[in-house]
Amino acid sequence: MVARPRGWKLWALPRPAIGFILLVEVLAVVVVVLASVRDPTTGDDWMLFGVLALTAAVHLQLSHTIERAGRDRPRSPYVDLFSVWLLAGAVLLPALPVTVLVLSLYAHRWLPAGRADESRPPHRMIFNISMMTLASMAAIGVVQASGLRERLLAGAALGLRDVVLLALAMVALWTVNTVLVAAVILSTSRPPRFWSVIGSGQDNLLEAGQLALGGFVGLAMAAWPGFAPLMIVPAVALHRTVLLNQLQEAAKTDDKTGLLNASTWQQHVVDELERARQRGLTLALLMIDLDLFSEINNKHGHLAGDAVLRRFADVLAKSVRRGDSVGRFGGDEFAVLLPEVDRAEALVVAERIRAHMHEVRLPDGDGGWISGLSVSIGVALYPAAAQDTVNGLLSTADTALYAAKHGGRDRVHL
Repeated sequence: MVARPRGWKLWALPRPAIGFILLVEVLAVVVVVLASVRDPTTGDDWMLFGVLALTAAVHLQLSHTIERAGRDRPRSPYVDLFSVWLLAGAVLLPALPVTVLVLSLYAHRWLPAGRADESRPPHRMIFNISMMTLASMAAIGVVQASGLRERLLAGAALGLRDVVLLALAMVALWTVNTVLVAAVILSTSRPPRFWSVIGSGQDNLLEAGQLALGGFVGLAMAAWPGFAPLMIVPAVALHRTVLLNQLQEAAKTDDKTGLLNASTWQQHVVDELERARQRGLTLALLMIDLDLFSEINNKHGHLAGDAVLRRFADVLAKSVRRGDSVGRFGGDEFAVLLPEVDRAEALVVAERIRAHMHEVRLPDGDGGWISGLSVSIGVALYPAAAQDTVNGLLSTADTALYAAKHGGRDRVHL
């Protein structure tokens, strides 16, 4: 029997995931070996590699704290700028130096301050290295097959065809990376929406920006390698800008679910209630409570309970209308603001939320499933309610929620 590191969390994954991860790693080794034989590395290639690797190392060192802070906010747009340096390498270098570049970038991430980062288990880091190596090889294949690298390094005049080829190299890197990430996610879990595995629009826009910057770095270094360090300034500035946006977003949202936090949601209610008073409009508040949530925590553990909360946040997001405000008050209590609705419309939204929750089915982590979930919902309408203040409407909705709970749960009370 082949020995294996018993402490690795890899062996706790589903068998299809383990098989896929190992297949990607073996494939990466095979592709690099074959590509290195076909396209040997010269001394000039290693010189370019040295400049690129040193520049990337300086950038990563300057932005290490920023990158780690962004990594700790999984629901925020995240950028590490690896693709800038990897695409530049793929445009200019053969397979072997690019592989060493990938290894050096991930070694810098995994060994901050000279010690291993415990938040990143070895099997995940090895898979990421293999994945990005294959993605880089795809870009190299486009550049090498088209002759773009030779024209760049020879100083030839470039035209529209070369711009298209550079764009194709970017697409190749992005496609392989995205497909492999999506495949490993689907092999280990069942996301609430299939298309969520390819990332959000913001994530992909940031990735496109990184690849474009990487293309420009490659073009600049082909003219003169000394241009590479100039990229450090905009790279660090981009990192800081993304972190600032994350901090601003974090101040408004609930960390666990990504919904608005209680104070931000209530400010939305203040604004909408004032608008409703001035214009004679209506609105509704929904207070929602997960039924028997404590039993889920007691039976399946708090991690499973957190998964239920996150899934319910997804249920709310797909059940409400564009422009409605959804927040988490804490624990298992949520709130929804519905501007400009009448009694019938408010009840339709509430019943839709309740019905969608019946469809939720989550793995419990022990080979079983969590299902049969339900919610109770209390609804308050303005101006029909006797109260016309935010606290008054919240109190009215909370009273309705209490009535729904004591009326047998899994129901809506107006």
